[in-house]
Amino acid sequence: MNMKLETLRPAQGRLWNLKLLLTLFLLSSFLFGCAPASSSPEPDSVSHTYVYSDAPLLNPERGFFTPYELPGPAGFSSVRITGNTLVHLNIRLDDYRESDLPEELLNGLQTNFDDIREAGVKAIVRFAYNEGPYPDSEPDASKSQILRHIEQLTPLLQKNADVIAWLEAGFIGAWGEWHTSTNGLDNLADKRDILNALLAAIPNRYVQVRYPANIIEMYPDPLDAAQAQVAHHNDCFLSSETDVGTYERDGVNTIARDQAYLAELTRFTPMSGETCAPFPPRSECANAIREMELLHFSALNEAYHKGILRSWETGGCLAEITNRLGYRLALISADFNEQARPGGLLNLMVNITNSGFASLMNPRPLFVVLSPSPAGRGDALSLSKGARGEGEFTVQLELDPRAWQPGASSFTASIRLPYKMDEGEYQLALWLPDEAETLQANPLYAVQFANEGVWDESTGCNILGTVEVDASVTGSYKRTGFMTVEEWSVGTSPSP
Repeated sequence: MNMKLETLRPAQGRLWNLKLLLTLFLLSSFLFGCAPASSSPEPDSVSHTYVYSDAPLLNPERGFFTPYELPGPAGFSSVRITGNTLVHLNIRLDDYRESDLPEELLNGLQTNFDDIREAGVKAIVRFAYNEGPYPDSEPDASKSQILRHIEQLTPLLQKNADVIAWLEAGFIGAWGEWHTSTNGLDNLADKRDILNALLAAIPNRYVQVRYPANIIEMYPDPLDAAQAQVAHHNDCFLSSETDVGTYERDGVNTIARDQAYLAELTRFTPMSGETCAPFPPRSECANAIREMELLHFSALNEAYHKGILRSWETGGCLAEITNRLGYRLALISADFNEQARPGGLLNLMVNITNSGFASLMNPRPLFVVLSPSPAGRGDALSLSKGARGEGEFTVQLELDPRAWQPGASSFTASIRLPYKMDEGEYQLALWLPDEAETLQANPLYAVQFANEGVWDESTGCNILGTVEVDASVTGSYKRTGFMTVEEWSVGTSPSP
């Protein structure tokens, strides 16, 4: 019995050693598979340059807007045909100055928003109780009634925030322009309470206040106003020395103070409005463009005032204003390696310029996309899994495109490819869709760069070039199932 035990023990020991060796082999294989491979060189980057296009672009949340008055049936399908992507909704509540808003009205407004979404446009929204006139305005509503109406409108606004570009504070006084209130609301305390109620009703959108003086009184620091989502609209732009009282308090012209404040505020908030009377030479081309640059204009009424719009056309600046309202992003160059291995690195550097008056205003993601050539349409609902469609991969860069102020900007990113990625040619693209899930798959709401030959209207992507994925390519390697960003940075690129 003892001899048998003694002969078994060496055999058991050998078996144990074999198991240990096998375990160590598997563990080392796993570790080496996850770690970078040998220090073989990364593929060289190739510089690509892009041709600027001065063609008009149907980009979201910018440009001339088409005015509508509601409630009532309205058709929005023609807005994009006319070259616009914004509408202005002047929603009249005259019949409800002393009562709740009926369900029928709210349902009708929901239908309007559904139609706006179907048309691929967005809305600037104002509520008002009259159409002036000044100085003997028709009535507005009491403060308590206004607050009750905002409470009733809150579900509607939140449900349709995806197609609301921003709001005007409205409600108070003639035309909802915060003057000539028949209910004694021309004071800062009541204005502040109504503004705060509207900001709370739709917390992810800016609310514009008509008079700079009111904003300055509430927020002496323009950065505090921007953080609070408070912006400005000017409905008599370029129409007198004070823009018909826009830049005036107690008979004193405050344009220098107000425009210095607004020049900082509008770097981060939407500036829009309309003209209301020609006032040459201030309303003519040279000064109009100077002030739109200073105040970072995003949008203007296409319908008013026709006299000023005609002067811009005859003065030769209407096309420039049309193109430069809001943001106008264009690729200068992109450097990236045109070859990469599955599990390898894609190193990307992009230089862009913004020749618009303003930057992007609402939050918007930026994705890098690799899609098999030719690209498929994809499905935005699968973004969380790292791919839009069959064989297509996306990854979001955690940088904010709103930081691309007028002028030149740049960013770099090192992106790890999935190790099981199929070999073949892929299109490399930048995709700036809408932030809202309801709109993200709709290319009408994606941002197009002002370049020739980069826009894919079927996907809403801006194509930078092609990358060949090939297992024989050198460079580092990691076993990762999804496309991931290993590092990124932003900078300011040299002017083109």
